[in-house]
Amino acid sequence: MNAVEIDDIHKSFPGHWGRGGVYAVKGVSLSIPEGGVYGLIGPNGSGKSTIMKALVGLLRPDAGHCLVFGNPATSAANRREIGFLPENPYFYKFLTGAETVRFYGRLCGLRGRQLRQRTDEMLEIAGLTEAADRRLGGYSKGMLQRVGLAQALVQQPRLLVLDEPTAGVDPIGSRAIRDIILDLKQRGMTVFLCSHLLEQVQEICDRVGILYQGCLIAEGSIDELTRDHRRTEITLRDASPELLDKLRTLAGDAWESAVPARNSLETVFLRGIRAKLQEQKAAEAARKAAEAKKS
Repeated sequence: MNAVEIDDIHKSFPGHWGRGGVYAVKGVSLSIPEGGVYGLIGPNGSGKSTIMKALVGLLRPDAGHCLVFGNPATSAANRREIGFLPENPYFYKFLTGAETVRFYGRLCGLRGRQLRQRTDEMLEIAGLTEAADRRLGGYSKGMLQRVGLAQALVQQPRLLVLDEPTAGVDPIGSRAIRDIILDLKQRGMTVFLCSHLLEQVQEICDRVGILYQGCLIAEGSIDELTRDHRRTEITLRDASPELLDKLRTLAGDAWESAVPARNSLETVFLRGIRAKLQEQKAAEAARKAAEAKKS
């Protein structure tokens, strides 16, 4: 069974002051297997946060459905199964790190010794043990994001949903969050995240979906998305300059491999958007030509 099943969901929002509405998500379908890390990337306004909010039950799609471990996303049974870190979490700055994690643990039904133990464990995973008794008002952006991860994990969820977990975080803090996600992956947790940091997504995700204007324009494993069949890379082991000139015919045992070259995830991302824009321009030109022909 997949951890997440999103089937043909649509979502629109009404406009302000009688203006036209916004179609945020248009028929997106994707699946996330248990124990994997799935990355959703796309420009601002492409529908990433809308999909994540639908998945954690914060809004209902106009059509289609989201399942989490076989249950509807809005089911109360999922509350203990999902940990969520929104893009801009708000925490009470007068609380300490430990008090914050305990607060969210109580909201999830934890009490007594179990709550204390889980709080200590989560602060250790987040690398905040030494800062546990400091007020959040003195935390850096990266530390606040790690507190957010700790509170999202305190009830031992099976699915962790992260909306821009490294937004506004410096490279060191971003690397720390990346390491936490990789550690969770090793523990078998399912992680669903969106991020603007394409290199980071490429490094930690098993599968990636690319969103543009509410549509899923590309989806697959990192290997599938970044492979370029038009080019081939040749790797030689301990090759001299003379051997490089003669290439494969004279390489002998030094010949290592010949595999499809790979594009960066950023290249795949931008190429997909350019193709979509060209498709839209062609459709618009065809529409105008049809209207001109009628008139």
